[in-house]
Amino acid sequence: MTFEIIGKDAEAHLDWLALLDALRDGHRLPKAEIGDTFLYRGEDTLLSRAAWIDGAGSLVKTANVFPGNPAKGAPMINGAVTLYDDGDGSLAALLDFHLVTKWKTAGDSLLGAAQLARNDSETILIVGAGTVGHSLRQAYGALFPKARFRVWNRTSDKAVAFAADYPDTEAAPDLETAVRAADIITSATMSTEPLLHGDWLHPGQHVDVIGAYRPDMREADDAVLRRASIHVDSRDTTIGHIGEIQIPLAAGTIAKDDIRADFYDIDAGAMTRQSRDEITFFKNGGGAHLDLMTSRYILSAWQSRNT
Repeated sequence: MTFEIIGKDAEAHLDWLALLDALRDGHRLPKAEIGDTFLYRGEDTLLSRAAWIDGAGSLVKTANVFPGNPAKGAPMINGAVTLYDDGDGSLAALLDFHLVTKWKTAGDSLLGAAQLARNDSETILIVGAGTVGHSLRQAYGALFPKARFRVWNRTSDKAVAFAADYPDTEAAPDLETAVRAADIITSATMSTEPLLHGDWLHPGQHVDVIGAYRPDMREADDAVLRRASIHVDSRDTTIGHIGEIQIPLAAGTIAKDDIRADFYDIDAGAMTRQSRDEITFFKNGGGAHLDLMTSRYILSAWQSRNT
């Protein structure tokens, strides 16, 4: 049995816009079968995510999320990704966990923005100056190369250091002021209480929220959801699992029918901006089927690197 071992050096052969094409193609295949297991120990989380797509194969991704790790100088998230052949189920590749997670997570939000944000967006606010925030700066920079970026972080010196790493990027000292001035707001924090408030928004904005992955976590308040058209990457992995969607559903703030579309509705035209003034909201849930599509793209790019 032969299989590829793909490390971080594969990143030199990847392209954000090519990933968008791969994700769109992946959602044209039969709908993914998805199985998630969440185990908790205090603030620590063990996520075991599996996906099977007829025509793309299967994948298992295990992620250990330890929020206390950064204080010890260690990554908050660690894990492993295994990709299996569609024809016989044999191991096709072992992929670097952080590489797959980076490109899946930012690519997920980027596809949402490609479908929902105004294509003339000029100012993009990144909320959270962590690892995902850096990935978002790279990804959004590829889709909106002329945009100005601002970054806000609870610890302002991290925002200043973040901004120094990129051109056309500056630290935002006040979150409300930065939200009001942005065309796109993309948020990747570990907050359990909403940071983004609907009364800060104005017509035409796109709100992309990533950080909440547990049932008790939210980044946007009820007013954001009431003012915006709601879209998710996958109904299967957000409804019933993630507080960003499940808490307002349980409270009756929104209904399932208020979720207009997910990525499987792209070709039907449901996940698209209806007007320049529409406020759009996108929840990035990051299911294993997206890891599978992203891993297939990475494997293909890696195997084609010398052609």
